[in-house]
Amino acid sequence: MSKAVKIPQIVKINWVQELSLSVMFGNGESRIIDFRSLLRKLNLTPESPIAMLYATDEFQQVKIANNTLSWSNIEQKIPLRNHSTIKVPFEIGADILLKCSKKEVCEQDLTVGRMLQKARMKNGLTQQDLAVMSGTTRSYISRIENDKSDIEIGTLRRIVETGLGKKLNISIK
Repeated sequence: MSKAVKIPQIVKINWVQELSLSVMFGNGESRIIDFRSLLRKLNLTPESPIAMLYATDEFQQVKIANNTLSWSNIEQKIPLRNHSTIKVPFEIGADILLKCSKKEVCEQDLTVGRMLQKARMKNGLTQQDLAVMSGTTRSYISRIENDKSDIEIGTLRRIVETGLGKKLNISIK
């Protein structure tokens, strides 16, 4: 019996620049897609309606429709069994985007681990010292400092306030 692979849905377009864009998936991960590269892989002919995506102004009309990227300005003709065709907007699904993208490294993702490491070292503590003082493990502290593990705010607060004796301040700008 094959196991179903769950593809996260696209929930937000973070930014669009020239022929690249960043999207956020439902799992909270942001990924960057370079469409110049993706379009090259498709070996498009100049007559293909999708080739219009090479034009920046056409590309930037992207929207999210049904949790996928959609360009209503670019129509595709889909042949039907009765030999007629219907026109639909060009869409690229989350499965293709996930496969043809790379994880977007967010500055905030990197700074939590680095800030924690800097504060720990400034206090003259080893990872083991901080782990014992905050009720966690040395390997968990290491994973956080090396951006290999997510951290819940409650755990971060415990490490900062109990382990480091500092005050945690989080802001949204």
